[in-house]
Amino acid sequence: MDRFSRSSNSPDIKASTDGSVDVYFGPTAPQGQESNWVPTKPDQRFEVLFRLYGPEKPFFEKSWVLPDLVAVP
Repeated sequence: MDRFSRSSNSPDIKASTDGSVDVYFGPTAPQGQESNWVPTKPDQRFEVLFRLYGPEKPFFEKSWVLPDLVAVP
């Protein structure tokens, strides 16, 4: 595989108009989402690691919660 991750400092990552970023995991990229895609092998398991640098007050107050992963058809 040519890459194993995506991050906010990936030069080609695309953000939504509200500033959020959708990241896609799977053996093939959704059409038009190649820059936000992390390839996986269909016959192997994978795990997701979320690393947060410079968390702000809502993180420590536990008012910000990382959303769950959502399956996209």
